[in-house]
Amino acid sequence: MLNPSKINLAVFTLFAASALNASAQSAPVAAYNPSWYVAPSINLLDPDARFLSGNDKNGPGVGLRFGRAVSQDWDVQLGGTYGRAKDKDMGITYRQSTLGADALYMFSRSAFQPFLLAGAGVEYDKVTNAGGNASKTAPYINIGAGLRYALNDQWSMQADVRRSVGFLGNNSDFGFKRDNNTTFGLGLIYTFDKPPAPMAAARPAPEPVPAPVVPQAAPQRFEKVTLSSTQLFGFDSATLRMPQPKLDEIASVLAANTQVNNIVVSGYTDRLGSDQYNQKLSQRRAEAVKNYLVNKGVEANRLTSVGKGKANPVVECNQKKKIELIKCLEPNRRVEVEQVTFEKPVR
Repeated sequence: MLNPSKINLAVFTLFAASALNASAQSAPVAAYNPSWYVAPSINLLDPDARFLSGNDKNGPGVGLRFGRAVSQDWDVQLGGTYGRAKDKDMGITYRQSTLGADALYMFSRSAFQPFLLAGAGVEYDKVTNAGGNASKTAPYINIGAGLRYALNDQWSMQADVRRSVGFLGNNSDFGFKRDNNTTFGLGLIYTFDKPPAPMAAARPAPEPVPAPVVPQAAPQRFEKVTLSSTQLFGFDSATLRMPQPKLDEIASVLAANTQVNNIVVSGYTDRLGSDQYNQKLSQRRAEAVKNYLVNKGVEANRLTSVGKGKANPVVECNQKKKIELIKCLEPNRRVEVEQVTFEKPVR
């Protein structure tokens, strides 16, 4: 008989993954890393009670899987597990080894990555007691759910629960045709290669040699200089990378031309993610650049920081499939996504 508490736990886990998916929709969409990864884990095996003569005991286990992301929505994992449970009162020991493949549906590729999984493989079950041994190699299928958290570009943590059904067939040693085991896993993921670097924004053509400035009462003209956010910040961050030679150059120009005022620092993002999130991120990045210029000697009252969120996109995309949409929006991410725009006088 199936343990109702196990069923409730599995259902709760599925609902939790769905809730995490809903919250992940408001976060920026990150491109997946197609590199292979290795995922060792420590497990808790909750075996079918019939293996231990009605005493439902839990036991430790380990696992090792290899996987990779095959698309924006799907991962595949290949590998195996080993677990052992023991009933000391009855002197019964149950051992299980598995080897199989799972398909993981990823709800998000941001820092928090809830997923559902399904797979199949082969299991080896062995029961040892005072009367001897009973063993069987049989196919199994499983379903489950879990959550992955990205620590950085190459390291992640993964927690999951997997419910499997083994097809023992007509095995007189065990006395039943199917077993129902549950495995809880917690492990680390190491991705062998870092994700491809985003394409850098094209640099503006060199400016012509400026003519001498002639003092005049008429208002000065301004031109716009655009910098790529991938050169300024890490993913989903408003902390400037160091060094910043382009910002140093701009600070030197402004410090040498104190008559230039009303300089606007504008931050932009693409349309992926919620408007509120994009607005706050663009504002924090604009303020980070402003503070950098102030620390380099530019008076703060000459600078204004503005977050414009997803305004002024370079391209418009309406693809239905997520992976095609992300590909289409590459120009926005390269040019307008999380970019900072400066205005300075043309000489």
